[in-house]
Amino acid sequence: MAKTSKTAKTIKVTQTGSPIGRPADQERTLISLGLNKLWRSREVTDTPANRGRIRKVEHLLRVESDGA
Repeated sequence: MAKTSKTAKTIKVTQTGSPIGRPADQERTLISLGLNKLWRSREVTDTPANRGRIRKVEHLLRVESDGA
């Protein structure tokens, strides 16, 4: 697993929508981002893989960058 440095950019994601009635892959994508309940937030590293995950379920998320 790659080590993250203290200066790695992060993105704050907050789940604002429910995966109920959505395809199973969207629910699994939320879980892979560390989200499983409404209004929970996580900070994830700004990597192409995480950007793809966020793009897949962006209609269920609020996204804020760290501004660094």
